[in-house]
Amino acid sequence: MKKTFPAIIAAIIITAITSCQSATQPKTQAADTTTANAATVTPAHLEEKVLTAEEQKALTPDSVIQILKDGNKRFMNNNFTSRDNPALVKDAAKGQYPMAVVLSCIDSRVPVEDVFDRGIGDIFVARVAGNFVNEDILGSMEYSCKVSGAKLIVVMGHESCGAIKATIDNVKLGNITAMLTKIKPAVVVSQDFKGDKTSKNHDFVDYVAKNNVKNTIETIKAKSPTLKEMADKGEIKIVGAYYNLNTGEVTFLE
Repeated sequence: MKKTFPAIIAAIIITAITSCQSATQPKTQAADTTTANAATVTPAHLEEKVLTAEEQKALTPDSVIQILKDGNKRFMNNNFTSRDNPALVKDAAKGQYPMAVVLSCIDSRVPVEDVFDRGIGDIFVARVAGNFVNEDILGSMEYSCKVSGAKLIVVMGHESCGAIKATIDNVKLGNITAMLTKIKPAVVVSQDFKGDKTSKNHDFVDYVAKNNVKNTIETIKAKSPTLKEMADKGEIKIVGAYYNLNTGEVTFLE
């Protein structure tokens, strides 16, 4: 029996619809599978909890130094730890047990937490131009270590420091004048430098900056009997560090 023209048209339409459904079905399944997998895959090193009191207590000053060194390597390699910051914020609200306190310059090119690949609740950070100490910062350090249990104090300077250059140049400007007197001892002790002793000499600025770190450490020990006693007992360490602006590397001046 011959098919009528309308019947032929209908058959063609039905075949086309069936073919389309068959062709698109695997793609839909693949998309669903991909979505499901994406929802279940999480990075192996995702951090969702802050340090606990027990974890902090188990740390030693040397182990904290190594943690910071390892973190700096990750920073230099752009291999940051994955962190669930909303979860960390909520967890940190219960209490804080940081492993260290870092005294750094205010320089915007030295992002302290990033430099060590640390997150919420990991470290206390004090910042002031020229990374020197005064009564307020010393009190903050005493709180960090004696009260909150931090195991390490890091005084971190950096190259091409504007505060160091200003001190070398004996700048006079508002409150900056008084501030630079805290850094002046490092310039005085650096007069044994062989070469041009000006702020235009990178090597001299570098030399003064490192002496400033050492001077700050000595000032901490001299003006805080609390921290000196803790250091003498081995409960904490007070160390210097130096940040390279060009490479992102932190060198510990132990």
